[in-house]
Amino acid sequence: MRFTEGLTLFGHNVKALAFCLAVTTGIRKVHPFRGKGKRMETTILATMTDRAVGPTLDKTPTGISGLDQITGGGVPRGRVTLVAGSAGAGKTLLGMNFLVAGAREYGEPGVLMTFEESADKVARNVRSLGFDLDELQRKGMLAVLAFRVDPSEIVAAGDFDFEPIFAILADAIEQVGAKRVVLDTIEVIFGAFGDDTIVRSELIRLVRWLDDRGITAILTGERGNRGGESLTRHGIEEYVTDCVIVLDHRVTAEISTRRLRVVKYRGSAHGTNEYPFLISARGFTVLPITAVALDYAASEERISTGIPRLDHMLGGGMFRGSTLMVTGTTGTGKTSLGAHVVNVACARGEHALMVLLEESPDQVLRNMRSIGLDLQPWVDAGLLRIWAARPSAFGLETHLAVLAGLIEEEKPSVAVLDGIANLSDGAMAAEVTSSVARQIDLLKTRGITSVITALGQGEDASAASVSAMADTWLQLRNIEANGERNRLLFVLKSRGTAHSNQVREFVLTDHGVELVDVYIGAAGVLAGSARVTQQAAERDEELRIAEELAHRRRELHRSVIEREAHLVATQDQLDAERTEINRIDLREGHQVADTESDRSTMAARRWADASPHNGEAL
Repeated sequence: MRFTEGLTLFGHNVKALAFCLAVTTGIRKVHPFRGKGKRMETTILATMTDRAVGPTLDKTPTGISGLDQITGGGVPRGRVTLVAGSAGAGKTLLGMNFLVAGAREYGEPGVLMTFEESADKVARNVRSLGFDLDELQRKGMLAVLAFRVDPSEIVAAGDFDFEPIFAILADAIEQVGAKRVVLDTIEVIFGAFGDDTIVRSELIRLVRWLDDRGITAILTGERGNRGGESLTRHGIEEYVTDCVIVLDHRVTAEISTRRLRVVKYRGSAHGTNEYPFLISARGFTVLPITAVALDYAASEERISTGIPRLDHMLGGGMFRGSTLMVTGTTGTGKTSLGAHVVNVACARGEHALMVLLEESPDQVLRNMRSIGLDLQPWVDAGLLRIWAARPSAFGLETHLAVLAGLIEEEKPSVAVLDGIANLSDGAMAAEVTSSVARQIDLLKTRGITSVITALGQGEDASAASVSAMADTWLQLRNIEANGERNRLLFVLKSRGTAHSNQVREFVLTDHGVELVDVYIGAAGVLAGSARVTQQAAERDEELRIAEELAHRRRELHRSVIEREAHLVATQDQLDAERTEINRIDLREGHQVADTESDRSTMAARRWADASPHNGEAL
């Protein structure tokens, strides 16, 4: 049986093609359709650092975030790439992203040929992701060939031949000047045939046909069911294509996760790990784990944490663009510390972001008001964005994509990720560590100063695995003594700066966080009531000493006054005695003179000789 039908492309009636699948497959219903699409917004999350030593393979960018980094530039140009996956894994969407990005971002027209869905259905499906296929077709950048094929209606009669498909595809390629082609689920055509030799032969012809025309093509295929021996249903496509990408959709602990792996890439190095990917309103996004370059800048500028004594402990504050990790048990004040960092950033006029995984935004705003931090004005002013979700609401890769979207929207200079340890609920420790690593790298590459809080007591393994990626690690700890619990803070590490090795008491007051010096006694560190008691005892001792000194001072002052008075009296007595001596001396002098005068007068009256010897014989 021969099948002949006219196909209209861009308003021109294409010559009726003899659909001799000389298998003359008995395809009773073959309906040509068109589709619709729109440009996808992409966000590059990582870069690949490996470079080939010799000439590199010419590649075609897919325009898909992360995938081009993993493959070192895209899929091989002028060759065929296989994308294999189970139902709903995202094969068709990857192909559509490839075509739309090529048309919008690289000016390369494309052709989509699908054998499962109508063009209208394809257009409606991708329209929800922002693709407008009608617009691209009107601009001559895309051709959509859709054939609804029901395998149950296929009747094999004769030899299998792809020649009619080649003719239809060649005409579409010529019409738009296509550089890119996506053949979606072409395997349904030969799905009813059991002769793999013929199928393999025709697939090789198809691949060579595309290669000869320099077309970069993506071929999608269903995952095989042969006990893991093959990637596709027939186990043929992976051998005849140059690049093979496998998509996987798995559910672990009730959390859905999608993974992508480049199984084969002839002539090029590529990332070989499994990489999470997302299908969201932003389209198809791959999140590389290991293909992240450590090339972010290191600023010398310091910014305040909002707690002056903590700034002093850190040698002047945090480095801008660094990561501060705060660990501690529940109720130690981790979120409060993060709120201080956000509050002081907004006070500087900077934009800030809080991502909460434990509490709602309203609850955090209320709790912070109880310690004197009112964050609501910053929210109202548009300086602070608070986003909250339960860790179990999404997979790990979705949390990362949400963070990337929030960063793109808000462009914060400071971000707080509160409760990241909760991401481990239902996930493997290695997966959580990888997810947190990508979040930290994302923040660092954007120069965002970040604070991450996590449950942890001491230097446990879970905290240590994440702390290796943090620049500063603060530990908050509860201690129990004298029937009460108190908080302590100390710095476990702070890269690039001298920092305090002293323990401080972490006190939540009605005007924020305060760090208080602890007391070291015979029983160890004193905090809380013990510290207050010790302070009171020291004050009493200081008062007693002050009183003793005052008493002694008064006694000495009195003694000095007494001695000074005695000294004055003694001096007066001494002066009196000296005066008396002078008076005696004077009186004696006068007495001698008077005596001589009297003698002279008496001698004159007697007419006595003036003899000095008073008549005595010589």
